[in-house]
Parts: sequence; C-alpha cells; structure tokens
Amino acid sequence: MNFALSRRLSRRGFLASTAALSAAPIAARAGAAAPAVAAPVPVNPLVKQRADAQVFLHDDGYYYMTGSVPEYDRLVLRRSKTLAGLATAEEAVLWRHEASGPRSGFIWAPELHQIDGKWYMYFAAGPSGGGDDVFRIRTYAVVCDGADPMTGKWSVLGEFQAPWDSFNLDSTSFVHKGVRYFAWAQKEPGINTNSNLYIAKLESPLKLAGKATRLTVPTLDWEVRGYKVAEAPAVLHRNGRLFMTYSASATDSRYCLGMLTADENADLLDPKSWTKSPQPVFKTCTETSVYGPGHNSFTVDEKGRDILVYHGRDYEAIQGDPLFNPDRHTRVQRLYFQADGTPDFGVPVGNGAMPERFVSAADPKALLAHQGTELIAGNPALAQTQFRQSPGRAGAKSVMLSPILLPDHYLVAAKDGTVSLMKDDRSADFALRSQFVRFEDAAQGTVRFATIAVAGKHLAAIDGRIGLARSKDPRTQWYAD
Repeated sequence: MNFALSRRLSRRGFLASTAALSAAPIAARAGAAAPAVAAPVPVNPLVKQRADAQVFLHDDGYYYMTGSVPEYDRLVLRRSKTLAGLATAEEAVLWRHEASGPRSGFIWAPELHQIDGKWYMYFAAGPSGGGDDVFRIRTYAVVCDGADPMTGKWSVLGEFQAPWDSFNLDSTSFVHKGVRYFAWAQKEPGINTNSNLYIAKLESPLKLAGKATRLTVPTLDWEVRGYKVAEAPAVLHRNGRLFMTYSASATDSRYCLGMLTADENADLLDPKSWTKSPQPVFKTCTETSVYGPGHNSFTVDEKGRDILVYHGRDYEAIQGDPLFNPDRHTRVQRLYFQADGTPDFGVPVGNGAMPERFVSAADPKALLAHQGTELIAGNPALAQTQFRQSPGRAGAKSVMLSPILLPDHYLVAAKDGTVSLMKDDRSADFALRSQFVRFEDAAQGTVRFATIAVAGKHLAAIDGRIGLARSKDPRTQWYAD
C-alpha cells in the first residue's frame, strides 16, 4: 500500500495568547505568520546529566543554557538558535574550581545574567576537603571581559554580600518595573531549616541595595521531606502577577516545586504581598516515569509560548547519596495557564518528543482527551489532554498518537467509526489500526489525522467522544496547541 501524501503542507503553529487557558483553550491567533521552516521539536530529556538547569532566550536570538555538571567542578555554557538544538550544541567551559580555598570544592547551580551590558554568572561553591566543611556553601560570581559569553575570558568577581555568613545558594536576578531584584536561598541563624527564600533590591551584582525580606520558610509537609528546604527561586511575570517557583524537600523523588504569587503592582519586599500555594505545583509522576522534578527556570519556545525548564530522573531507586547521582537530566515542556491566569504545570511529561494538545476547531471546549483508557472530547485535567506523536509503522508518513499518562497505549481506529485507546500488542491488526497520517492546513492553522485503517476517515470530536468522520466535516479539524 502506498501512503505517500499527494502534497506537502507547511506547518502553521497554533499560537496561544497568555490567556489561552487550559480550562478553555483558544483557537489559533488570527493573522499569525507561518514560519518558513518549523523549529525542531525538543525531545526529553533535552540534555542528559545537567541538573539545576537554566535556559533563556536572549535578544541576540540564541537560547543559552547552563547547569550543574555531575562532577560539580566547573561552570559550563552552551547556546543554540533553537530550543531543541541545545541537545547537541557545543558546550564551553567558562571556569573551573580552584586548587584550594573557598571555591575549590563543589560548584553548584550556575545562572547566567546580563546586567548593565556585562555578563555575570552566579554560582554556589564550597571548599575542598573532608567533613562538613565541604558544605560551607556560599554564592559567588564570575564576570566576562567581552560581549560574547561563549568566547570571552571569565574571572572571579567576588562573593555575594549575604545578610548572614551562612549556607546560601541558588541566586537569581530579575527586573520588575525598572527595579532589579535579587532572590536566593539561605540558612538563617535561629531558624531550624536548611534554607529559606529571600529577596532584596540589588545595588550592584554582588551587593544588596537594602534589607533582605524573608519570603517563605519551609513548614508544609511536602517542603520538609528529608530536609527542610526552600531553594532555587525562579520568577515568571504573566497575567498581572509575579509567580515565583521554588524547590522543596530532599533531592530524591520527594523533590518538588512550590510557588509564591504576588500582584504585579504589589510591594515585592513585603512578605504579605506573596501567597504560598498550599500544595506542590509540580511533583514526581510515576505514570510518566519522572522522579524528583525541580530546580526550574522559564523560557519561551520559537513561537513565544511559555516553556518550563527543570531537571528530573527517569527512575526512582538511587544508590547512595542522591547528590552524587549523575542522572538529573534537563527537561522541557509547555507551560499552560488556568482560567484564573495562574500557571498549570500539569505533570512531568516523560521521555520522548514534547507532547501536544489537540483542540477541536468546531468546539474550543472539546479536546482530544482521555479518562483512564476511554477517549473523550472534553477538557479534563491538563495531563489527560497531552498526547505524544511518534513515527508510525506504515511508512515515513505514518504517525501514532499516545497519551503521556499511558505511554504504552495508542489511538486505534475501527471500521465502525469508533476510536479507542489500546495497549500495543505488536500484532499486525494493531499495527494497521494505530496508524494515522497527519495533514497540516496552513490556511486554517489546523491539522487533521487520517486513519489508514478506514479509507477517507479522520479523527473527529463528536458529541463528547472521539470518532471518525469524513475529511470535509469541520469536526475533523484540530488546533495543535
């Protein structure tokens, strides 16, 4: 059988506004320009054995990425014109830990920032040697002598002038309403925790402009598992609010993300301006086999859509100290928003190509979704609406669709017009019925999925269920979100 397409259609991505909420997905933005060549789809894990990942899109058009290496002995940086390209981008070593002294031991959690036209990289470091002294962790910065952080010469600028001479790490900086802020994690004398979160205005790269504000102390049960930890702040400004995510608990499968929220017009130095989410917003997911997701950052993809960056392992059992396990991999996935404008993180999506969501062009409240092994056209929890496309078994044009929560199940079509989720049994019948061809309609900004098993039929949202219909039926059109 020849499944060649009669014509090739350019992909036109579904561009959601920041108000394209997971509770009510919105169709493609009118008049959005189609890129000449679609950016490659990132595959998770994006970069193996890079923890504490920071990825951002700079105004020079490059994505920059840094993170902790398993040896904890150097600062690294890579860049790419595409998000997916970071996986294979050449990595530069900017600086190595010193032979002796306070920066001769562990090197943790680097972050790259451009401040007043100069490049700085913050990092946490401690001395070498035995005993607890190696955990005398403090925050430092190196500075680049040139405009290109990949090729310039880096040297030590100095130590962050923290409020107390105590364990501190995971520093970040952001500008809001023209004011530069500094946020970090530190162990405060007199408080029985491993680290709390703090914020202050920044006068210079290593000097605060005033008194520090304690934002949160880990007290909730999911913040104190193994260790009492609030660390790794990351800030996202969307929908009239600032969202500050942070990581909590031990760095094994209990590691997770919490979130603080403040109004964009509030006094960010007033702890009362910030509200803590009562539950973790992102945590281990056994269905997708991602354990201990955390230490995140935020960026956007090539279409301007928000992307969550984080690290996580793809297995739970760890031999020895989790700190010395190398398999915290850098991962990326779409960040969606709920009806009230707050982020909907969903679950870690698991290994493989980043999944998509398919919104019916005929009914924006009907998504390709599932409840358990039953397919529906509805809008349940985010994770139930995320499907991964993989190469099919009927030639180069065929594809298969699998829900992230059931990675061994695929959509299969039947001659009676029904579509169901079935576990892959590797049979010839399954191989036929699970194959689709994806058509892109550049003019409409939509996609269609033609089943190979039933000639002339396509996936359709039909009265709350997923079935098959003729190609001209508007219910066969989907926005890929």
